[in-house]
Amino acid sequence: MVSLNDILNAKILVVDDKEANVLLLKGMLRIAGYTSVESTMDPGTVCELHRTNHYGLILLDLQMPGMDGFEVMEGLKKIEAGGYLPVLVVTAQPDHKLRALEAGAKDFVSKPFDLAELRARVHNILEVRLYSETLARTVLELETTREALRIKTLEEQRKEEIELVRAQQTQESLLPRSAPSFDNFEIHAYNQPTRYVGGDFYDFLQLDPGSWMGVLADVAGKGMPAALLSSMVLGALSTEFRSGSEPGDALQRVNKLLCEKSLPSQFVTLFLFQLHPDGKGEFISAAHNPACVYRAATGHIEKLVSDSYFVGMFESALWQPRPFQLNRGDLLVVYSDGLTDAENARQEMFGEERLLEVIARDGHMGGEAIKESLLNAIRLFTEGTPQTDDITFMIVDKNQ
Repeated sequence: MVSLNDILNAKILVVDDKEANVLLLKGMLRIAGYTSVESTMDPGTVCELHRTNHYGLILLDLQMPGMDGFEVMEGLKKIEAGGYLPVLVVTAQPDHKLRALEAGAKDFVSKPFDLAELRARVHNILEVRLYSETLARTVLELETTREALRIKTLEEQRKEEIELVRAQQTQESLLPRSAPSFDNFEIHAYNQPTRYVGGDFYDFLQLDPGSWMGVLADVAGKGMPAALLSSMVLGALSTEFRSGSEPGDALQRVNKLLCEKSLPSQFVTLFLFQLHPDGKGEFISAAHNPACVYRAATGHIEKLVSDSYFVGMFESALWQPRPFQLNRGDLLVVYSDGLTDAENARQEMFGEERLLEVIARDGHMGGEAIKESLLNAIRLFTEGTPQTDDITFMIVDKNQ
């Protein structure tokens, strides 16, 4: 994991042709606690400096004589080919911002500088940068380990099993250790991966005293690669929401990160929602199976339908939050397709119809009852048949 010390000790390069701006930015970064800040007023030296020092972040002025910031970014792309371009552009021209982002910059900061804004943007970019590098090293180590497994002895394979168990424990540590407490809501959640580690995850986050968010996601694939990608998505989402991003904007930035860093065969479906104490909320469903809302007043079940775009497949994908309302006694049921795809010995699937029957029958008894009823129904249906996909679900109970 990336620590605060890792972020504060990351190498930063300030590039501006005006000495006053260089001194100001370096001073603001040092006040913020960053310990390794270098600078240059010659844009022609940036690429060679980055090739030598591998900066975690480059603060790049766009308007410079001789060689502007856009030309510098083109040179950096050749060094970071296929990788993450760690550039935060500095500009006083509003019309340059979109062009800079399209050119590969990860964010921008406007002149005159605001210390709080600068600190937040620098911290967020460095966190994602360091997290991506950590993930890349881990994936490389896993591939090396996979090749080495071919020649391992039985005893060595037993040791590997122990390591996989530890990996499972690491994956489980990413999930909330207990159900969180939010005003007027009760949370019930369940996760059972099909192997030692899987691609499903869920999380909750208090945004401010008046709202909170929840997410349930299903990463394509199983095993360690899926677990690593789910860790990356969880970390990126947490970073976005902690920095105050709106749900649609947060998901679009996470999508761009996955398009850059994941394999073409890797993508994510997820259901993301935000709720207020009065039950008003909004949701985004990115190619995920429909969530269910049980209405206590009528006993009816409503479906919250999905947008068609997966996360991590198309950089141009857009998602618009949709409103929904939970009233007292209502239940929100969000699940991965491992639940409805659970099979018995006759290769029959549990299916959405059985899920809806359980919710309709026991919804009036609350979220905990639905959780136990679902687990019992799956157990009786599968009759001990080995699990073929991760099973994950969460239930939000509006109790006030």
